[in-house]
Amino acid sequence: MTLYRGYDRQQLDREYSPSSKVADFGAELAAYAEQGRRAYRELPGHRELRYGPDAPELVDFFPAGPGAPLHVFVHGGFWQELGKEDGAFPALDLVPRGTAFATVGYGLAPRWTVEEIVDQTVRAVAHLVDRAAELGVDPDRIVLSGSSAGAHLAACALLDGRLRGRIAAAVLLSGVYDLAPVALTYVNEPLGLDAERARRLSPLLADPAGLAALPPLVLALGEHETDEFARQQDEFAAAARAAGVPVRALRAPGRNHFGLVFDLGRPDTPLGAEVAALARAGAPSGPGAGADAP
Repeated sequence: MTLYRGYDRQQLDREYSPSSKVADFGAELAAYAEQGRRAYRELPGHRELRYGPDAPELVDFFPAGPGAPLHVFVHGGFWQELGKEDGAFPALDLVPRGTAFATVGYGLAPRWTVEEIVDQTVRAVAHLVDRAAELGVDPDRIVLSGSSAGAHLAACALLDGRLRGRIAAAVLLSGVYDLAPVALTYVNEPLGLDAERARRLSPLLADPAGLAALPPLVLALGEHETDEFARQQDEFAAAARAAGVPVRALRAPGRNHFGLVFDLGRPDTPLGAEVAALARAGAPSGPGAGADAP
């Protein structure tokens, strides 16, 4: 039986299962953990910052010297898996090149609702912005990024009035911006979303005035991703552009949903080059700004 856009339940579950496009899902997650451990071991000055009273409300901050730009990363895991430690590894590339890095911790479903997780993300990022001078980072060069569910959380945070106008740019990887199909899949079992909550939590459906207040965006997708993840990016890019937001949309050759994050701090990749440009100027680079990359 057709459930959504011509997909039946089994097909839709597969479309929202990024691991269906990788050879060894366990190895992908093991690489996050292993490289994250390297970051904590090898990078000096790491600090764990508390932004709220509950156990998961922590951010790990890696400094890069006075006046450095700051890159804030929100990990994925479909709002129910992984932790800030699994999002630490981009610091290995970014910090030695002069960009401070922070990885956001938040509560996981089913203990925490998606609404609560969004609020935690907003408060975590606002805490970093508020403490920019104390942390030694440039408040005018703060870039927010996220992968998969983390891209959804970052997009929701950017639409929140507490952060409006305070983030220079954002980098959203393999994001989910319309939760309506998610609420019809296996992913929703610990989330418990109904149609109305899914609608309210969908950045794609934000009012045009809210979208117009977004900072410049870089949206990126791996070559090996499902059609639904590609559609989600295409539709969010179109909505942001229609609201007047500069958008750079990329499709990374050879990368899948999980490996794409490793390009964040590598300026020899298309994604990493964009991130490096944002750290310098806080806006998408070059003549391709506002257009899709080849």
